[in-house]
Amino acid sequence: MGTFTPSAKTIERQWHVIDAKGQVLGRIASVAARLLQGKHKATWAPFLDTGDHVVIVNAASVKLTGKKEEQKIYRQHSGYEGGLREERLKDVRVKKPIRIVEEAVYGMLPKTKLGRAMYGKLKVYAGDKHPHAAQKPQQLKSGEVA
Repeated sequence: MGTFTPSAKTIERQWHVIDAKGQVLGRIASVAARLLQGKHKATWAPFLDTGDHVVIVNAASVKLTGKKEEQKIYRQHSGYEGGLREERLKDVRVKKPIRIVEEAVYGMLPKTKLGRAMYGKLKVYAGDKHPHAAQKPQQLKSGEVA
């Protein structure tokens, strides 16, 4: 008897909504990464994208522990000499709060083509509104992993 390997036709994708209001960033990101990878499913395979779509709302009011608000730095490099740009988390929260959650989730996904495909199924919104009601997403409770 061989091992069951899901094909692209047999993979069923669901939609999940995670409310990040008052939740710790790392906990939200790890739950989202697990759902995006499909590790909560019995059909999970490390070489296939079997994950679900994840919508994270209220990203602007995500909580951080310790002194991360003051000390955490986001870095980008253009590739040119002297092209390093640094921003503190408190400044990023004011300018583009969804970037905080997006980068936390991206850091927990594989750094491959497969990981980029998984990341494409992540939707993050600063407020509590999202345009994905037609997909009938399931609301995840705080602390629930699916």
